[in-house]
Amino acid sequence: VQLQASGGGLVQPGGSLRLSCAGSGFILGDYAIAWFRQAPGKEREGISCSRQRFGSTSYANSVKGRFTISRDNAKNTVHLQMNSLEPEDTAVYYCAATRRGLMLSECRREGAYDYWGQGTLVTVSS
Repeated sequence: VQLQASGGGLVQPGGSLRLSCAGSGFILGDYAIAWFRQAPGKEREGISCSRQRFGSTSYANSVKGRFTISRDNAKNTVHLQMNSLEPEDTAVYYCAATRRGLMLSECRREGAYDYWGQGTLVTVSS
């Protein structure tokens, strides 16, 4: 199981980016997928997740209404569309996967995931 995160970069406040998490060696549709981020000097934060069976999603309050997680099962990829970006969104973003069935209440919990991508840096600055 391998995950490859991409799509990070430098964007101005108010701008948008779309992150991608491509899976290889497994069928991504069978896995719960989450996005985490870690800003300098801060702990890693679970910001969004998508459960595998019912497609239900969860978002942290810090990104709710601005970020959207979606699956493209044909491409074995999960996207994170990020709109209205703020300087506080600056962080390294990671995707993670687990085949375990998770309750929606736990699907943004770091310890729930078995596989991690390498991270992609998002910088929001003017």
